[in-house]
Amino acid sequence: MSVSDRGTARAALWQLLLGEVLIGSVGVFVHESGQDAVTAVFYRCLFGGLFLLAWGLARGHLRGVAGDAVLLRGAVLSGVLLVLNWVALFAGMERSSIGVATLVYHCFPFVMLILAALFQGERTRAADVGWTVLAFVGVALSADPLRILARADASYLAGIGLALLAALLCGASLLLSRRAARQRPFAVVTVQCWVGVAMLAGFSSSGVFHVGGHWAWLLGLGVVHSGIVYVLFYSAYRHLPVATIAVVAFVYPLVVLLLDYLVYGHRLAVVQVAGLVLIVLGTLGVNLKWRLPRRGPAPAAADAG
Repeated sequence: MSVSDRGTARAALWQLLLGEVLIGSVGVFVHESGQDAVTAVFYRCLFGGLFLLAWGLARGHLRGVAGDAVLLRGAVLSGVLLVLNWVALFAGMERSSIGVATLVYHCFPFVMLILAALFQGERTRAADVGWTVLAFVGVALSADPLRILARADASYLAGIGLALLAALLCGASLLLSRRAARQRPFAVVTVQCWVGVAMLAGFSSSGVFHVGGHWAWLLGLGVVHSGIVYVLFYSAYRHLPVATIAVVAFVYPLVVLLLDYLVYGHRLAVVQVAGLVLIVLGTLGVNLKWRLPRRGPAPAAADAG
């Protein structure tokens, strides 16, 4: 790798790290806005869509989108699922906690893996199945089963269920948009934001229309988390190997957990920390193509003589 390539990769890594740190604050912005999940997602889509539209037009990322029927079809269908995923996730955060909902939600890569095998006939390595099972055990532990058994709180259970629903919707959305997103990711996410605006315009609360600090949080939710973050991600991805992206992705849940503790005082139980470790191992195992350890004695080495 040349000096120039190393410099580009280093800059891309810092961009990706910044993007992961910023996206980790999304739950705080939603909570501090004081809005319901539907209203928060509507303004995330509106302000994010405006930012992405302006950026895309200025940089030429949206050229020819209107005539690309395949891209539009994939972006619209996946956009519907993506928007519903955001609504379910934000509602799940409201009913459980930002940290717990995020941990449970992080099974979405495995949901995508399962859906691809079931509906698109993609072959899955036996090792990937093992890592997926391990990660789902981690998700179960991250929901704090001891708390559920000790005092089954209906709101908490609903929050866990909504986070799982969000993971299912996210996995399906990623699967639908995968082909188009590989070619023109920026155009896809821009269309998805405007799909959200069209979907939720009639359901957003009118109680938001007054002067207040909530507008700063809603503006940040759109511009930062659906605008700047996606620009950083898609600018960095093409310069970094999959292994690096997979490892750096865990900055997101770690930032979420840190902010949930520092801002709201929510601390993970020991069993939830164990769940986080299993989710990390499962995700890295799938993304980095690790092999599961084999049982039984190792085969004898051949005689060198």
